[in-house]
Order: sequence, then structure tokens, then C-alpha cells
Amino acid sequence: MAIKVKLAVLFIVSVSLILAIVLYGPIPQDSRYHQFADNQSAAGIANGWSVLSNIPFLVIGLFGLVALKKNDRADWGAGVLQISRLFFAGLMLTAFGSAYYHLAPTNESLMWDRIPMSIAFMAFFCFVLAMHINKRIGVALLWPLLGLGLASVLYWSYTEGIGNGDLRFYIVIQFLPVVLIPMILVMFPTRSYQPYFIWLIIGLYVFAKLLEYYDQQLYDMINIGGHTLKHIVASLSGIVFLKALSSTRQSGQGT
Repeated sequence: MAIKVKLAVLFIVSVSLILAIVLYGPIPQDSRYHQFADNQSAAGIANGWSVLSNIPFLVIGLFGLVALKKNDRADWGAGVLQISRLFFAGLMLTAFGSAYYHLAPTNESLMWDRIPMSIAFMAFFCFVLAMHINKRIGVALLWPLLGLGLASVLYWSYTEGIGNGDLRFYIVIQFLPVVLIPMILVMFPTRSYQPYFIWLIIGLYVFAKLLEYYDQQLYDMINIGGHTLKHIVASLSGIVFLKALSSTRQSGQGT
């Protein structure tokens, strides 16, 4: 399949999903989202385990940034290195944003959880674009996509503030890459690194979402909420991402 055809397929899928979400109509934040199974205090902290389970984000994010500084390989290129730094910075900031949110879960505090997550999501997407399609494209889209990620959270927060909450923009930003990345991995194979690490990150993301969905059931079974476990599982993506980086080769280019 010619590269122009492959890009056209990605474009058509993107536009179709965006149109489907837009035509669906406004999607407000469900107030039940803030009701987590494990709301016990721990170490004198309200909702303690939901707060403390964010520590792995901080540790792994910091570890990733230190590892990048110590192993600043020329073959990564400045662009991929910048993307990677922002990914790990997003993980670190997620630790603070998520901890702040879980201390007192509301729509207002949730904004500070979603902003750093959008940084990590967009940086990860740009890494895949850079390694599989074209390095210059991935790097060039980094700041525009980060801006869109931030705008999606701010738009949702604004609409909630005026009593007409709408998550559609944020849903596109978070879930469209989840659809596109597997397609990119299949349609744009590369030998510049080991792509199975990206598949593993996708698997961790899906597993984390399942843990979140079965929050109450897991708490009833093992006295640990699924949302708490979600934080730990999601943070492991940072370790896998670092393994993906360490597997890169001199080419650093997808097709």
C-alpha cells in the first residue's frame, strides 16, 4: 500500500471518529465519576491510597528524565529527545495533579489531573508518529498537539463551569490516538526500534481502564480499589517507554 493511501486511511478514520463524536452531542462529566470505592484515609491523608498510589508516576517520571540526561544519544535526535522529555515530565506532573484531585475529587480539581495526562498522551502519540511515519512530522506536531490537549481540558472545564459540560473535545484528544496508534504500528512498520514495547504500553492502558471500570468490584474482593491499582499499572508505561527508547537504532526513521 502506497504511503499516500495509508495516510489517507488515517485521515478518513480520524475525520469519521471526530464527526461521530461531534454529532453525538454534548457529553457532560458524570458526577458519579468522583465516587471512588476506596475513600479511606491513610497516613492521615484523605482518600489516602488514591493519593499515595500516584507516587510511582513521580518516581518513574523522574527516573526517565534522569536516564535521558545520562544517555543523551545523538542518534535519537533533538526532536525525539524533546518528545521523550515531555512524556516523562507529563508523568511527573500527573503525580501532583492526580494527587491533588484525589484529595478532594471535584470537576474543578479534576482539571489539574487531566492537564498533565494530556501532555503525556500527546508526547507519546508524537513519538509513534516520529518513529513510524516521519521524524520531522512527529516533532513538528508536538507543540500543536500539546496545545490541543491543553485546550481540550480547558474547554471541558469552562463548559462545566457554565453548566453545560462537554467532554467531546477531550474524548477526541485522549481516545483518537488509541485508535490510530495500532493502525500506524501495522501500516508503517519500522526497524528503527522495537515496536512491541508500544503494543505493551497499549496493553497497559487497556488494563488500567479495566481496573478503573471494576473499581468497586476489586475493592470488595481485595480491599484495594481498581482506581488505585489503575495508577500503579498506568505508571509502568514509563518504564516500558524507556525500554522502547533504549531499543532505538541509528536510523530513527519509520518509512
